[in-house]
Amino acid sequence: MSTENKQFTVSVYTENNIGLLNRISAIFQRRHINIESLNTSPSEIESVSRFTIVVNITESQMKKIIGQIEKQVEVIKAFYHTEDEIIYQESCLFKIKSELLFDERQIQNIIKDSNARIVTVNKQFFVLEKSGRKEEIDLLYRELNVFGIMQFTRSGRVAVTKDEMKISTLLKAFQE
Repeated sequence: MSTENKQFTVSVYTENNIGLLNRISAIFQRRHINIESLNTSPSEIESVSRFTIVVNITESQMKKIIGQIEKQVEVIKAFYHTEDEIIYQESCLFKIKSELLFDERQIQNIIKDSNARIVTVNKQFFVLEKSGRKEEIDLLYRELNVFGIMQFTRSGRVAVTKDEMKISTLLKAFQE
């Protein structure tokens, strides 16, 4: 097992209970592990939530953390995956001065080349939406930052595995 840090995407299937997020984040906090990205959403099974957490740690640390997460009463199952085992996207919004959209031809080219989408335009600002891999969003940020970004926000990672996950069978049994 490797002793070097790798990026892992953790999927935690849970009952939807208040306070669980605090307990899961405390598991990482106690070990001084920074959560790079966190997303919570409904899962493919009704009344089951899914946490998607991105961390950079060793695989042995990851295995210990999965064990700790699964000890939480509301947790049905937790998995971890490496980058090459998943398909993922992140989403972001940029708020930029409208005058730049009309006066800077380069901004229009950046938008077109990045496959970003204009969500709204008014006299003061326009809002761009971009979904993609982290590197694509980072590149667009660097290109737009030269012109000035009024506001920026990005979502946590959303991910699905390339291989079938046995969780679906487990969750169906849980639901019955």
